Parts: sequence; structure tokens; C-alpha cells
Amino acid sequence: MKKILISGATGLVGKKLARKLYERGYQVEILVRSKPQKSDFKSYVWDYQNGFLEDGALDNTYIFIHLAGASISNRWTKSYKEEIYKSRVDSAQFIFEEMQKRNIHPEAVISSSAVGIYGQQTSVNIFSEEDAPADDFLGTVCKDWEQKAYQFKNLGSRVVCIRTATVLSEKGGALEVLKKPIELNLGAALGTGHQYFSWIHLDDLVNIYFKAVEDVSINGSYNASAPDFVDNKTLTDKIASHLGKKIWLPNMPAFVIKLALGEMSTLALDGSRISPAKIENSGFKFMYNNLDAALRDVIN
Repeated sequence: MKKILISGATGLVGKKLARKLYERGYQVEILVRSKPQKSDFKSYVWDYQNGFLEDGALDNTYIFIHLAGASISNRWTKSYKEEIYKSRVDSAQFIFEEMQKRNIHPEAVISSSAVGIYGQQTSVNIFSEEDAPADDFLGTVCKDWEQKAYQFKNLGSRVVCIRTATVLSEKGGALEVLKKPIELNLGAALGTGHQYFSWIHLDDLVNIYFKAVEDVSINGSYNASAPDFVDNKTLTDKIASHLGKKIWLPNMPAFVIKLALGEMSTLALDGSRISPAKIENSGFKFMYNNLDAALRDVIN
């Protein structure tokens, strides 16, 4: 069996992807910060900050999938912004150097990235993979993250970066946060409500990763965002509808959100339209290509 090594395999995407790869006949092994009491997969401890990697972790790696990274949903203090950056960028650099040292040459390296590379800006633009990275915090993180991934070309690896939109899933993730005030009859659109919300169903995201594993023509950066462009007001109204609730409150003013969230408020108040044309042109078909279908599945 071909070995696929995954970092961040205990997260929302990693769990489902690891299971799918295993069921399709791959030998799945995972990198962890501490040994789990119970796991379906062989695990190896790693600590990129202190330069530790358990023996055997990289042996016979056919594909390395890099999903590790601290959540961007916690308040962006100076120290936490450093953690967001280092957990993605420094960890990729560490694995590259360890593979280089051990003469490991995977067939492919598939790295998570984010649509935040284009910046959080509501504009007339629909962003494609050809657009330049933004120079804000998330744009810089994603740009450097991808640069570290593309280093693996020096090992002869095919490199794929999956620029991911907000993931909608049945349990956990962004939808839990979005649903909560609506379930309490306190839901409201945020700011103007006109900012775009890029999203993808978890199953579609996992299938994009799976395609990147199996289709050797997949190379470079790809947007993983559904083709249905919706704004914050539409999102709020549709979630409420699927929950059987009504939105009766006026929009929450932007200054309140900025006071509550600080710099992180850009995630709520800004957003971009993201084109999935490149991945669709590769032959990928979205199972959930509109928001109603996705919400119907993850809520109902």
C-alpha cells in the first residue's frame, strides 16, 4: 500500500480525509503533538518548534498532506498571530528540511492554504488563482505558507495548494458559530450585510483533496470554494430558514463587531467572491454547488 502522511489529521478536514483515503486502500499515517490513547492510524509525534520528529515518520512517504495550522477564529493578539503564522509556515519548513536531510522524495505534497490569500475585501472582482496575494495579515500568511509548500519541488514532488473557503459541516467548524445566535433568536446580518461569504461543503473539500492525491495532472494552486456567490445577509437569512427561525433584529453595526473582535473583525465584515473555475475545468464536480443544498445537508 502507498503511504500517505498527514499533519493536522485530527482536525475537521483531516479526520474525514484520513478515513476516505484509508477506505480507498491507502496506508494512512499521521503526525501528532502527543500520542492518542486510541487511533485507527499509526501516529508519530512531532514538534516543529523544538525540532523533534519521531523516528520512522517520513519513511516511505508517497504523499505528504499538510493540514496543520492554528485556528484563525481565536482573537488575534500579537502572540496568537505569530502562532497562526508559525504553525503553518514554520511547520512546513521543518518537514521540508527533515525530508531533505533523510533523502525522502514524495511523489506529491498537498498543502492546505486559504482564500484569505486574496485579502478580505468586498469588491467587484471575482478572484482567481492568477490574482496576486494581498498584503494584509492573512494574505501574507497564505503567501508564505504556499512558498514553503512549493519548496518541495526541489525534492522532485508535485505540489498542490488548496485555497480553502469557509468549510460547512454537520458538526464543528464555522456553522456552529453562525447558527448559535440564530437558534437563540438573536441572529442578525453583520455590518452592511453586503460582504461576500465564500464557502465549501466539507464533502466537496475532502473530494478535492482526494482528486489531488489521485490525479497527477493536478499541480499548483486551486481555489476550493463553491460556485454560489452569497453575501452575509443572504447567508444569515438562509441559515435561519433552514433552522425554522426568523431574522427580526437590525444589522449588527460594524463598530460593535470591531470593538468585540478587534483586527479579527475583518473575517466577519469583509469577504471576497472566489472563482472555482480552475478546479472545475480539471473535471471536478461539486456535490453541493449552491448554499441551500449545502445547508439542507449539514443542518437537516
